[in-house]
Amino acid sequence: MQTSLTENGLYFEYTKAADPIGSGTISKIPYADFPSSLHESGPTQLIPLDVSDALRCDGPATSPALCANFVHILPGESLTLRFNATSQLYYVMRGKGSTRFDDLEIPWKTGDFVVLPTGKETHHSAEQDAALYLVHDEPLLRYLGAIADTPRFAPTLFTAEDSLAALAQAKSEGDAINRSRISVLLANKAMDQTLTITHTLWAMLGVLPVNAIQLPHRHESVALDLILDCDPGCYTLVGTKINEKGEILDPVKVDWKPFSSFITPPGYWHAHYNESGREAHLLPMQDAGLQTYLRTLGIKFVLPGGRMPSL
Repeated sequence: MQTSLTENGLYFEYTKAADPIGSGTISKIPYADFPSSLHESGPTQLIPLDVSDALRCDGPATSPALCANFVHILPGESLTLRFNATSQLYYVMRGKGSTRFDDLEIPWKTGDFVVLPTGKETHHSAEQDAALYLVHDEPLLRYLGAIADTPRFAPTLFTAEDSLAALAQAKSEGDAINRSRISVLLANKAMDQTLTITHTLWAMLGVLPVNAIQLPHRHESVALDLILDCDPGCYTLVGTKINEKGEILDPVKVDWKPFSSFITPPGYWHAHYNESGREAHLLPMQDAGLQTYLRTLGIKFVLPGGRMPSL
């Protein structure tokens, strides 16, 4: 009896186990990008953006806590989905249709956000050829061995008109040109501490003006970035270190493409550039709702002169 209770116990000298990422025991979150061609044609289907092999975890997963997906629904067709997730965030990249959740029928169109709680079944129908970007937190629940059965917020619709009006207001404010970013954070009244869209998820609708540079910044949450629109000449530089001038050293360049997605690993410095002739829009989604509640988000921005205040 005692052997069965003790046989799974291990002991490690501190220096051999204190940094499992540095030692390679646990894998780093990889760079990855997912082109719009995945959802531009083909049948009605769910398309997980899966890097679980690189993460060495059960999949599908796009980060240890989140799974991003493209959802393609042909006109007149429908798709039923069910996830063991506390939060589901849908952004409508194109098309028009509706989602049935419990006794609710939620209409949606291009540019709308639909945010749903718990792990219940959802039924999505399209009137027009539709593509949605979906992020949920089932990988986190899978790791915890937990079942999502308690809603933490009510189903919520953020219309394109409302979100774009809020972004236009942010853009029009007098000091917008001096900010490191022009954007709005989507939030839910139930998240009065974290000020996020759900208790695990964070979403930002942002605009990158012509000739603008969003200065290097970093945070400990994973960013799953969706580019909404852009012309050639928009890109992101990502790297692990910056110099004394606040410039990213040996960066990886990620060229932006409309309705394509890419992963920005946690803790990496990244900066966005618009060298095209037209403003661009982006939608980063993160597990920053959870990170904010845990007090571990650790956001840092580079300001002119290389100063890096921590928020």
